[in-house]
Amino acid sequence: MKAKHQRLILVIIALIAIVGAGLLAAWGLRNQANYFYLPEQMVSAPPAVGQAVRLGGMVQKGSITTAADGVTVNFMVTGNTADAVPVRYSGILPDLFVEGSGVVAEGSLGPDGVFKATNLLAKHDENYVPRELEGMGTEQAAKMAADTTVGLK
Repeated sequence: MKAKHQRLILVIIALIAIVGAGLLAAWGLRNQANYFYLPEQMVSAPPAVGQAVRLGGMVQKGSITTAADGVTVNFMVTGNTADAVPVRYSGILPDLFVEGSGVVAEGSLGPDGVFKATNLLAKHDENYVPRELEGMGTEQAAKMAADTTVGLK
């Protein structure tokens, strides 16, 4: 067999191996995919009941209610339109979770149309300042940061 034919066969085998590895990876990760939905997408074309997805938007003002158990929280997530998705979450809320703030809820849509969140991620704006640094000047904050990183080196 000529060297030219050997190279051609090796290239074909390599391509088949790459395609096979890609298909194998896609098949292995098929249940790990977590699609991101906006509220208007969730209303117009909802995912299958029980499918793991992420819902991102803004917490609607005046929509946060706490259930009698003190742990379950119900609220509405809105987007750029008037569409809102009801969300139920049981657990400890992030510190930055407030009405009018951004939120990403991980979970699944229930048969009753309520999004059952298993994890909440609160988003902050560009003006966020940690509680520890509120009211401090720039120099004080820099000194505090320098003092806390001295032991890390």
